[in-house]
Amino acid sequence: MTAWSACLRQGPAIYAGAMRRLVLWDVDHTLVENAGISKETYAAAYETLTGEPPLTPARTEGRTDRLIMRGMFDDHRRAMPPWPEVESALSQAGAARFQALQERGCALPGAVEALKAVGRMDGVVQSVLTGNIRGNAQVKLAAFGLVGWLDLDVGAYGADGGDRAELVPVARARAARAYADVDERAPTLLIGDTPRDVAAAFDSGVGVVAVASGVHDAASLAAAGAPLVLPDLRDTDAVVSSIQRSLF
Repeated sequence: MTAWSACLRQGPAIYAGAMRRLVLWDVDHTLVENAGISKETYAAAYETLTGEPPLTPARTEGRTDRLIMRGMFDDHRRAMPPWPEVESALSQAGAARFQALQERGCALPGAVEALKAVGRMDGVVQSVLTGNIRGNAQVKLAAFGLVGWLDLDVGAYGADGGDRAELVPVARARAARAYADVDERAPTLLIGDTPRDVAAAFDSGVGVVAVASGVHDAASLAAAGAPLVLPDLRDTDAVVSSIQRSLF
């Protein structure tokens, strides 16, 4: 546990005795623009595992790393190696692209301000629910100075399950173990940019705020069932208001 995580877990004194809520952010195209680095990472991991570059790019669009890598091997009619080998290859490929990510990618407009504002909200624990394995999620967030506002120890990651909905109880369970004022039924909100984020929320019975900062526009996110859709994270007050309306 980091010193910052320990500080976060003390919580505000005025909230003692009440249950805290979970806000779980997607990473790619919600908080950061990876500028194609993700697909390069998958390709490099595949080449490490097979000795050959992939013939077709990874299919991402909100999938978890488990599904993305399985899809790559299926597309090439190969058997996927045991998951620990795949995760290790992904982690090495992601770490090797930290500098490239800094040079080509960016934190999306408003992301820093939104994380800071949510971090100041009483009664909220914020972390991530992402298709990335933890190591690569941390690389992407650290590249743009976003780690400090998130308790990554209680997040859920692409190694934790195949479907995104499977990740919600993982994050809740981790938060319940880490915080005395969180339990496994804690009110939870997902914030993400794809219909898969919306579906994961509905399938797991939690709230969702969609952000049209990726390839899916506001209309398609609303059509997927998102009750609240933001154009991006630039309006910090709107982000905070959306979370308050969804959780409190």
